[in-house]
Amino acid sequence: MPAHDPTHMPGDDAARDAATTVDNADRRIPRPSGTASGSGAAASARPGAHRAALAREAPAGDIRAAGDRALLVIPPSRALIPHLLAALGARPDGVVDVLPAAETVLVTLTAPAAAEPVRRRLSGVLADLAATAGGAAGEPTPPHPAEPGAATVGDTDAVGGGGAGTEPLVVPVRYDGADLPQVAELLGLTVDEVITQHTGIEWQCAFVGFAPGFGYLESSDGRLAVSRRAQSRTAIPPGAVALAGGYSAVYPRRSPGGWQLIGTTELHMWDVDRDPPALIRPGTRVRFAAVDR
Repeated sequence: MPAHDPTHMPGDDAARDAATTVDNADRRIPRPSGTASGSGAAASARPGAHRAALAREAPAGDIRAAGDRALLVIPPSRALIPHLLAALGARPDGVVDVLPAAETVLVTLTAPAAAEPVRRRLSGVLADLAATAGGAAGEPTPPHPAEPGAATVGDTDAVGGGGAGTEPLVVPVRYDGADLPQVAELLGLTVDEVITQHTGIEWQCAFVGFAPGFGYLESSDGRLAVSRRAQSRTAIPPGAVALAGGYSAVYPRRSPGGWQLIGTTELHMWDVDRDPPALIRPGTRVRFAAVDR
């Protein structure tokens, strides 16, 4: 896999390949405009009608074909994504996997024939979520992972916890990152205040991408949002704890990158001899804990 800075494309690789609608940590890439046009009868009479029908706009948000064995779901608000994942916690018939990204969810299918029934199911779920959450204009608070009945992708017996009903994964951090003073200056805080804010809230993995085990962690209040560095580094060591574009993350392996480095941890984010190999997966709850600097 070629070297790649995760802040440039924080969406998962599969979702990025499925559509050009992805997030950038510092800017938004416009979504493709327009949906399939023409009546259902006219569409069914011409080649590609099945895919055109799947691309039509859902009652709330958008559902687009991504090849013949996947659907890309674009909710009207990214705040609805945790609700959508919870609704799909028990995989519906015809669904193989559900892969969240920054603003989309890729739903992979068992077969092309499953596309239309799954699309109808997803359309109904989106409509129900939009109605309960106040529609596209609303910004609902995602259900707390520990709330009874709430489910998240990755809600399994993860190493170190992280799913519903489990304790959050605790990541011990030495706050010795090279960019920590700069981050404090950008935020108008002291170094100690940055550390207090980073450790003072529970983070949750919204999605993974860039490299195996690289989880994009969000806070509920959007704290510590800083831009990426003007100049990327050619090599960042594994275990580096970083901030960029409203996310926090831990680099799972040595790689280039442009995130602001604030600390280091000795935890291994990715280990092929562990089951599952990723310590942080979508839905994993994380708390950072300061250790001796």
